[in-house]
Amino acid sequence: MVNSTDFGIRIQKVMDFYALSASSFADHMGVGRSSISHILSGRNKPSLDFVMKIIETYTDVDLEWLLYGRGAFPQSTTTSKKNEIKNSLHTEVEKASSLSTSKDHDLFSQSTTSQEEENISSIASALSSETKAISTIDRIVIFYADGTFTSYEKKNS
Repeated sequence: MVNSTDFGIRIQKVMDFYALSASSFADHMGVGRSSISHILSGRNKPSLDFVMKIIETYTDVDLEWLLYGRGAFPQSTTTSKKNEIKNSLHTEVEKASSLSTSKDHDLFSQSTTSQEEENISSIASALSSETKAISTIDRIVIFYADGTFTSYEKKNS
């Protein structure tokens, strides 16, 4: 159950972090100013709609932290690191797939050139080394625009 007093304290931390007054915080989220005042004082409990507006408006606010005080605010660098890795992988995969779009392959072909193999292997090894702290990757499948794909599975040592 959400403790109204603690929730109000966490809302105040968000407002302080973004250097917002209660009225500007309410305006940014599109809620009534009185609702912020009532929640900050502990008089009212937040509605689900109110909580979701905070999460959608302020992306650095973690839902578990906001509701229960678990986690951190602003969200940890692990989340932003995951997003950076996703973005860089997406860019590298697009580069690698652009090399293969000029070829004629059947739908289920897995053949690639040595240049593609090098590019994709370097992407996979870079991704693997950057994400070891985040998760273990067992398999990477790259789908090309022409309907072909390449699958790389983790080698057991």
